[in-house]
Amino acid sequence: MRKRLMRGSMVVVTGVAAVTVVALSVARPASQETRVDRIDGQPNLSGIWQANNEANWDLQAHEARAGAVMQPGVYPYDFAQVPAAPSLPFGAAGGVPGSLGVVDGDGQIPYTPEALARKQDNSAHWLDRDPELKCQLPGVPRAMYMPYPYQIVQSTDKIHIFFAFSNAARVIHLDDVAPSPIPQSMGHSVGRWEGDTLVVEVGDFNGRTWFDRAGNFHSDAMRVVERYTLLSPDAIQYEATIEDPNVFTRPWTISMPLYRRLEPNMQVLHYRCTPFVEEYLFGHLRNEPLVTRWEGETMIVEITRPEEISPEVSYERISGP
Repeated sequence: MRKRLMRGSMVVVTGVAAVTVVALSVARPASQETRVDRIDGQPNLSGIWQANNEANWDLQAHEARAGAVMQPGVYPYDFAQVPAAPSLPFGAAGGVPGSLGVVDGDGQIPYTPEALARKQDNSAHWLDRDPELKCQLPGVPRAMYMPYPYQIVQSTDKIHIFFAFSNAARVIHLDDVAPSPIPQSMGHSVGRWEGDTLVVEVGDFNGRTWFDRAGNFHSDAMRVVERYTLLSPDAIQYEATIEDPNVFTRPWTISMPLYRRLEPNMQVLHYRCTPFVEEYLFGHLRNEPLVTRWEGETMIVEITRPEEISPEVSYERISGP
């Protein structure tokens, strides 16, 4: 009797295990197969991808911070700061997570002394200056590591990238193409294959974009060389080398993996943020401002604008020819 029960139990356990294996096999996404798809012999980068890091807050290594808008605290130390009024109501949601950084080498961005002073001033006035807060096009390379997905569609002579943020887009030309007629936020991208690595040279920038929320910036003289290398069917090693003699003393490189989004029926849902920033940018132009005060359970925030405001606003909506 006991042996029969044991054999019965083993059959049940084995049956459950078999069912589990079958279920896992059926549920496994096709993108997890080891075979790499190719187009005309080149790796196919098509898919929906997203970075998984803190680079959009700050490219360089940094500790966690209480808020992106700070003011001096009660102690006479440079680091003894507290969140300023714009950051205070957000609590932990307004904080900045720590990061190991994505800048290669010594981890430092090689600013000229004059440019470093401007970067520090940008950081102190981030809330007024960051183009991301104004829903402007994010530029390259920032678009590649913002915390939103984007879709790469690859053909034999063009690679199109569609970004969730601000309906941004860019085209990487793999064929002969005329130069860009005007400077642009997303630049002008021309690519080529070096073995299994896609190398993209990007220029013709207008100098209006930033690298992150920490005030890191560039001029219209910037040129970027990107390298895309498949680590696996679901991961791309991304590198971008930045050169800008107006701002930096030498070229420097960032690197990070990009990950394929594996959710069933994943798609890029556009983050059309333009309507969200109209009051932020133009509320002072109303005869009767709509937003002047916010009352919460623990605090009251008053909004007072200077009498004369002339924000630098760009509504460039196209990213390339």
